[in-house]
Amino acid sequence: MKPIPRDKALDSTLALLREAYNFIPNRCGRLRTDMFETRLMGQKVICVSGEAGAAMFYQPDRFTRKHALPPTALLLLQDLGSVQLLDGEAHRRRKQMFMALMRPERIGSLTQMFAEQWHQRLRQWESAEQVVLHHEMEQLLCKSVCEWTGLSLTDAALEQRTREFSAMIDGAGAVGPRSWRGMRLRSRTEDWIRSVIMMIRAGHMQVPDDSAAQIIALHRDADGELLDNAVAAVELINILRPTVAVARYITFAALALHRYPDVRARLLSAQSREDDYLGWFVQEVRRFYPFFPAVGGRVREEFTWRGLHFAQGTWVLLDIYGTNHDPHLWKDPQTFRPERFRDWNASPHNFIPQGDGDFDLGHRCAGEWLTIELVKTATRLLLFSMDYDVPAQDLRIDMSRMPAIPESRFVISQVRHVFSTAEPVMEAESGLMGSQAAQGMESGRSGQEW
Repeated sequence: MKPIPRDKALDSTLALLREAYNFIPNRCGRLRTDMFETRLMGQKVICVSGEAGAAMFYQPDRFTRKHALPPTALLLLQDLGSVQLLDGEAHRRRKQMFMALMRPERIGSLTQMFAEQWHQRLRQWESAEQVVLHHEMEQLLCKSVCEWTGLSLTDAALEQRTREFSAMIDGAGAVGPRSWRGMRLRSRTEDWIRSVIMMIRAGHMQVPDDSAAQIIALHRDADGELLDNAVAAVELINILRPTVAVARYITFAALALHRYPDVRARLLSAQSREDDYLGWFVQEVRRFYPFFPAVGGRVREEFTWRGLHFAQGTWVLLDIYGTNHDPHLWKDPQTFRPERFRDWNASPHNFIPQGDGDFDLGHRCAGEWLTIELVKTATRLLLFSMDYDVPAQDLRIDMSRMPAIPESRFVISQVRHVFSTAEPVMEAESGLMGSQAAQGMESGRSGQEW
């Protein structure tokens, strides 16, 4: 093999902050490669992109997530003691706790709660001059997932917790004030959830049997011991925060409905309810729009790939955004076209909007199907439960901002409730979703890292 191409910069940290989602794709294009070496924060890192790189990166037990992310991003997105930072059998056992929470009937329960909260909130939207959709989605998701996990919130507490989760998500890819704010507000969330765990264990707080809060509070790891209070709190937050983060995908879905009227018309048609177009639409939203740009890992045990020796501790970044826009994998990748998923080969390595790998053996998120079903539910509600106007606003997406979001957060006005026979029937559809989810979980295709 030829020597791995190298970025000529002495250190590319500032370039990464400036280019963000396009940092790895730009260099792959310039160097005509899908793998190159550079330096970030003074450390050597190998960046890989594409289907082969994803397959290499997500080999079970090949990489650890420890010391693979900047400390602030780690604390805001995962935190110490979380399942993402475990390896081997410890990771697999903890992962089963999350898998138990993602059974089809549980996912159907949360999407039902979300739809009910949406309809209740719709009355307030009708009387408002304007509604910032992204902010509303964060609050609806926060209320729904807290109730689903067994936690009830007052209106004031809901506003506070939504603000905290939103700051964690928004600060995870930032350096400076956004990151500092996220860290400050996360500490408040951790104090709250630790007290919840302690009260459940002491019998001073009653939560529904088999709820997420109860399951995590009473979970025992391989050593037979209850999780440390702080670790249990981290894991409960790692259900709540990522669910609130789905608001970004819902905002992008609303943007796509606005930007692509032909797609919207197809979704409104009777034909779309007879085929898989809604599912293709949600997948294309996840492929097309930016979520997080890359995922990092450190080599656990040395291996050789493409003739290159990866020593223990080698830092590797897998390009998520670039892989989802790789012209070798996707025809016209900068075009939004849901139909492309009709003929998608369902490879677990070429579509990685939020990760890859096996559910049980790897670092693939147990919550991928929950993400998909929430976005599908929101799309149906936007289409069939309400009419609205989209006033003039700044809908640009700054690709140097991590995580990205439309500048205006998508403002709507003149909201009208529509009583339509095509509104979502959640109980009926949850059964279909459950069958598909079970098949996907068994096949280990695509995924999200929580």
